Amino acid sequence: MRPSITISYAQTLDGRLATRTGSSQWIGGPESLRFAHELRARHDAIMVGIGTVLADDPRLTVRLAPGRDPLRVVLDSALRLPPEAAVLRDGAAHGTIVACVAGVAPARRAALEALGATVLALPPGSEGGVDLAALMAALYRRGVASLMVEGGARVITALLRARLADRLAVCVAPKILGEGISAIGDLGITRLADARMLHDVTVTLCGADVIVEGRLGE
Repeated sequence: MRPSITISYAQTLDGRLATRTGSSQWIGGPESLRFAHELRARHDAIMVGIGTVLADDPRLTVRLAPGRDPLRVVLDSALRLPPEAAVLRDGAAHGTIVACVAGVAPARRAALEALGATVLALPPGSEGGVDLAALMAALYRRGVASLMVEGGARVITALLRARLADRLAVCVAPKILGEGISAIGDLGITRLADARMLHDVTVTLCGADVIVEGRLGE
């Protein structure tokens, strides 16, 4: 058993999450940002990878829409999360779970737990990071029935490759970057016939942006 997983992110017309230097705030406009906060409020938890935390220092709270803050989950296999990160400051740590590989950095684990964060030490996956299926099972046991994933590209790609995601909600902004960070990496697909398909698709104009939502098929 695992949570229902929605992947949500903003990208440019040419599929970039950020410039080649990592600049990403904000790709979407204010209306799309409000949509993202509404989506956060509808989920039990929100997850990002450590790369997103180190680059953007997000709070992962609901501020632009009514609703409660979701549980925060940081995928951090080597425990690089700094104690001054926004997801830990001002008491936020008590609503934050950090998922790491079992046995790494015991001193850093103790420091995070001293701040009030919950550290989940999990087995490694086939690529060396946290086993995502084990993490999803652990979150489900903690009462997380719905999980929103906001990035970054490595996390999005890993979930799609493992076929653990159920829905996509993508903001497409009318911008072109050229070189930059791709939203989704290699999924091992070599034939167009094997492409992952969205079903029950809705397309919504959100300010100058377009929101594409749908259920991921097999």
